[in-house]
Amino acid sequence: MGKYLEFESMSEGLENKVIQDLKFKTGNFVWRIKFNVPLDPKTVNNVNLYVTSLSMTPLRTSIRYNSLENEIEIEPLEPYAQNESYILNITTNVTSESGKPLPKPLQVQFKID
Repeated sequence: MGKYLEFESMSEGLENKVIQDLKFKTGNFVWRIKFNVPLDPKTVNNVNLYVTSLSMTPLRTSIRYNSLENEIEIEPLEPYAQNESYILNITTNVTSESGKPLPKPLQVQFKID
């Protein structure tokens, strides 16, 4: 039995940081992105973080920032389709509390098997 999520590609440096810990294998799983510094909550929004299909069609998502954990949650408002590839995009417009942007944009391409 393979993993439920297949990571097809990701930004360099993320290989050991993206882990799969799904209790329920549904098309509505939540991405949790943990940062090592507090973020500016105004920059945590669905313009600066978003999920698209490979054809660049945006997926409707709900984005929350947990300031206690320095963690962003991205929850789909419509289920991910099986065997369709998606891209999670985190742009450099996401900044730390002190206004420092991410050094480079991050992407994870994935699909549900």
